[in-house]
Amino acid sequence: MIRLTATALLLASAAPTWAETHTIAPGEGAQERLQEALILAEPGDIIMLEAGRYELTDGLSLDVDGVTLRGAGPAQSVLDFTAQQGSGEGLLVTSDDVTLHNFALENPKGDGIKSKGADNIVYNRIRVTWTNGPAATNGAYGIYPVESTGVLVAHSEVSGASDAGIYVGQSSKITVRHSIATDNVAGIEIENSRDAIVSNNYVSRNTGGILIFDLPGLPVMGGGNVMIVNNLVTDNDAENFAPPGNIVAGVRRGTGIMVMANENVWVENNIVQRNATAPFMVIAYTRDFEDERYNPFPREVTIANNITDTGGTNPDLEGGEMLMAAFGGALPAIMWDGLTQDKDTVALRTTGDTPGWSLNLSHQGQSLAEAQPGPLDTPAPTSVTDADDWGAPAELEARIQ
Repeated sequence: MIRLTATALLLASAAPTWAETHTIAPGEGAQERLQEALILAEPGDIIMLEAGRYELTDGLSLDVDGVTLRGAGPAQSVLDFTAQQGSGEGLLVTSDDVTLHNFALENPKGDGIKSKGADNIVYNRIRVTWTNGPAATNGAYGIYPVESTGVLVAHSEVSGASDAGIYVGQSSKITVRHSIATDNVAGIEIENSRDAIVSNNYVSRNTGGILIFDLPGLPVMGGGNVMIVNNLVTDNDAENFAPPGNIVAGVRRGTGIMVMANENVWVENNIVQRNATAPFMVIAYTRDFEDERYNPFPREVTIANNITDTGGTNPDLEGGEMLMAAFGGALPAIMWDGLTQDKDTVALRTTGDTPGWSLNLSHQGQSLAEAQPGPLDTPAPTSVTDADDWGAPAELEARIQ
């Protein structure tokens, strides 16, 4: 009997604590009640936001693993930061295995939701918007996971960001799908990241639609292994409203899908239409840099079997009218600057009926006035390798089933 009692006590002490649900209602004291719940939550807990508008005056933070923050719907549970006093993000997450589901943020002074070093994070049915419309004073990013392994952004919507609506940076194992990005400078941006899938998104009325970048001087380098498939990228013709000095301040109005200094990028089965500068651009990074780890050239980019139009009819480019005249009135659908790592490295492969041309620039920083356009003569595409290992882990998908 003594042995049995001791065993029972041991099992009881090892059993996990039951997860709790903490329900938060809008109204007086909502800021303090919600932040307190985020601080005191235990792994596995759910924080429920009742329907209503939460008028907040400061940003929120979460650093507890395994917490779910859930609302009644992105039109029902609204975190309103219009009166926010600081300049930080609306919500900062620095813990792992967090699920953000079914609520909205409006008018944060800085970024919408930023997660940093937060592995296996899910953003599902999240809406972030600046209700005044596009403005340089809006926050830079709407949904902003960075330095993470395992990121899923699904069924979400962002508008008004002065940098990128949905941005994933310095991360790996990423999926961005079934989301809407409109009226931002960049709709969706994958930067210095690997093993990403961007699929089935609607991207419109941004300055640039989908941007795949690799930049120097960041802690995580070497972006690549990115698949862009089955997206609708249309009418990205907004004037660039990024603050001066921002890297996306150089994105040209009317850019559909742009790949810069990345490797092994596959762009297929997208509808890319009415983007006034170029449906597709593949370019090298041309600014000065000192980072010896950095490769500024695109490598093994494939553009295959997309549905598009004739190309740029109102390009936002220096010498654009001259280029249009050279091409007979419209820029071709696929534009490559012609810069490559070396003669043995394939920068771009194309297939299908989409016409493509190279500007045949000879060195970085060269003026477009010195371009010598010519038809692309590129090797045939090869199959995507190791793509089964790209995208968010399956267990993240299971959280929103």
